[in-house]
Amino acid sequence: MAWGRKKSGGRREPMFGLAASLSELRLNPQDRVTVADDKPTSKGSRRKAREPDPPRDRKPRGRSNSKRRSRGAPYRLFYWGAVAGLWAGIAVVGVVVWVGAHLPAIQSLEIPKRPPTIQIVGLDGSMLAVRGEMAGANVALKDLPPYLPKAFIAIEDRRFYSHMGIDPLGIARAAIANLMHRGVSQGGSTLTQQLAKNLFLTQERTMQRKLQEVELALWLERKHSKSEILELYLNRVYFGSGAYGVEAAAQKYFGKPAKSVTVAEAAMLAGLVKSPSRLAPNRNPEGAEKRAQTVLAAMADAKFITDAQAQASIGHPAFNVKPAGAGTVNYVADWIGEVLDDLVGQIDQNIVVETSIDPKLQAIAEASVIDELAAKSVKFNVSQGALVAMTPDGAVRAMVGGRNYAESQYNRAVTAKRQPGSAFKPFVYLTAIEAGLTPETIRQDAPLDVKGWKPENYSHEYFGAVTLTQALSLSLNTVAVRLALEVGPKNVARTAYRLGISSKLDANASIALGTSEVSLTELVGAYAPFANDGRAVAPHVVNRIRTVEGNKVLYARPQDAPDQVVAPRHVAMMNAMMQETLLSGTARKAEIPGWPAAGKTGTSQDFRDAWFIGYTSSLVTGVWLGNDDNSPTKKATGGGLPVEVWTRFMRAAHQGVAVAALPGSQGGGFNVAQAAPRIVPGVVASASGANRPPPTRTVARPEAASGLDGWLMERLFGR
Repeated sequence: MAWGRKKSGGRREPMFGLAASLSELRLNPQDRVTVADDKPTSKGSRRKAREPDPPRDRKPRGRSNSKRRSRGAPYRLFYWGAVAGLWAGIAVVGVVVWVGAHLPAIQSLEIPKRPPTIQIVGLDGSMLAVRGEMAGANVALKDLPPYLPKAFIAIEDRRFYSHMGIDPLGIARAAIANLMHRGVSQGGSTLTQQLAKNLFLTQERTMQRKLQEVELALWLERKHSKSEILELYLNRVYFGSGAYGVEAAAQKYFGKPAKSVTVAEAAMLAGLVKSPSRLAPNRNPEGAEKRAQTVLAAMADAKFITDAQAQASIGHPAFNVKPAGAGTVNYVADWIGEVLDDLVGQIDQNIVVETSIDPKLQAIAEASVIDELAAKSVKFNVSQGALVAMTPDGAVRAMVGGRNYAESQYNRAVTAKRQPGSAFKPFVYLTAIEAGLTPETIRQDAPLDVKGWKPENYSHEYFGAVTLTQALSLSLNTVAVRLALEVGPKNVARTAYRLGISSKLDANASIALGTSEVSLTELVGAYAPFANDGRAVAPHVVNRIRTVEGNKVLYARPQDAPDQVVAPRHVAMMNAMMQETLLSGTARKAEIPGWPAAGKTGTSQDFRDAWFIGYTSSLVTGVWLGNDDNSPTKKATGGGLPVEVWTRFMRAAHQGVAVAALPGSQGGGFNVAQAAPRIVPGVVASASGANRPPPTRTVARPEAASGLDGWLMERLFGR
């Protein structure tokens, strides 16, 4: 076979398997690489490997290579070092460019203005609260005692006046300390870097943000002098408890301006910068004092103060720490913050908001709610409460949005909407009065079937023919539903809207029993026309907004005459009926000695909400008690806890105020004495005209609601 012969003509036996494979892998001489000076032969012939020349008289190869390597090593080291340095430089430039690309254009960077301070003052001009990130005014470096800025330099940036924005020595020292502690125990940021972070960057801990901080620090050093940078820093750094800047911190913690702080107080302020939340003296006075001692030692070491001064300050710190404010007036401050934009638009300067809040009444309201809950919240399973008190023209004098602002900032007086129960019934009765009925009009308190739904009184008893005054004061549900059907649920809703209710109302039969949710503030405002002879009000708390200097008024509440929304005669009738609630009805515990008062209780389905809205000619006050999760209470009714809170507050609020009658009771269109036959406390008129004791509880709640409106009616029934 041809493939089995060698080219020389010799025969070669074929091999198979592993032997054949290995044979094919052997190198022939022709397959070997030849030396560079092989000369090509004639065309078609093979190259032949050239035999090496015989050795010549030359130096040993090994010695020559050793010298060559000796001479080449420094060269190669230099070469590769230069290459590495070049690439490192390119990398640094690339990182700088990349970081800079994620910053605003340097030429467009400006020192941002301090966010405005909003001072909220009461009716008497006293400070109620302060809002805004920066609570203190800018203070010039020259106006501060020299040891105050030096305290910050001593503990934060000893080489502040010698570096160019970043401190390599400080960074190296921090790196070594962190390696020794196997964690982050020190930082290497200069005051300039901290200022750059405070002005332009977030607080996130990333390499990108750190590099941005370095670039901005260099820019600040180039653009501003050391004194300017130090002054900016002292006016922008955070000291905890909402205090930004040394002026705010000095006022917060010592009750004095920054220019009056002592050496010990300056050391304490400088010490807070490390961890303001943890070291704030109103939270951790021991930690703040220990840190201040460290600062004093650093100041002495830097020769900013003498050792004697340091020892004297350590021995007599005299810290006068003010308690952090978490009072209920902060609910008012939050409400003001929500309406400011509507009143004056965007705020770009420090302002003073003059409010209608009476600090004395605010304190009484807070104590009334908190003390009542502290005494009875466990017994009745009631965790929260709210109170709103306003003048008959709608000026809010006190507002409590919850029992503890520090624990919950949710405003239950303004934001929360709950079912008012029978506290909504006055709008039903007013609609009926305006349709031609009177307080002495008779209606039947008897079983009622509304398309399968059968509302009942709480006691499951019925009292036959009763006057509207009796039905309202005793909160008889069947009469309220009959009246709503008689005048039309849509008309009831229109009446409520006209008086000030702004929440959506479902105009069906259940509206008579307060199934639509409303807020406490709007409900109190809707009762105000009964106290002011029928004029509409808009609950408000802001009287005027001006600049801090007082040279410019940004807003003043208009003095427009309010609209007449209820005729004086109808107001008189409603007051006659609702006075009976306090005299012989569901709010018999509510009493203000010498003052005519009126109102209405409300209790929702399963005792989830307890309300009382009551008023005199001087003040309209509403109270709500319940739970945020809408869970049932342990039979807390409107005539119980809310009435007790209301009475405590109103008695104190009316001390020293001249007594005045309710509208319509003297010289008005309707005389209380001419209303339905006087209801003697403890008895109710029967259909035959005789008097008999009323039921102990008069709130209607059906056993099982069904039919068209049944599912709605089961949600809420009560006084």
